[in-house]
Amino acid sequence: MDRDEEQLLRRRVYGADHEHPGPRPDRHYAELIGGPLDGLLLDITGWTPDEADTGVALATELGQFGAGGRAMYDPRPGDPGRWDWTGDAP
Repeated sequence: MDRDEEQLLRRRVYGADHEHPGPRPDRHYAELIGGPLDGLLLDITGWTPDEADTGVALATELGQFGAGGRAMYDPRPGDPGRWDWTGDAP
């Protein structure tokens, strides 16, 4: 295992069980960059290219709209392992 893989395995996964928040080696993740979920990993295992290209609106209480709000992330062009924050939505 190289240094980058070790660092990845220490991170927290969005929506993961609090007792087991880290990534699993048999899954594929994208890193969330910026916004309220900055630094979390999003499990994109099994997503089709069309699903991944669309981006996501993830539920969070940490964004501009508080409880019930969503943070929007889109894959970074040329770097599908990083998804950039594009704003918050109610």
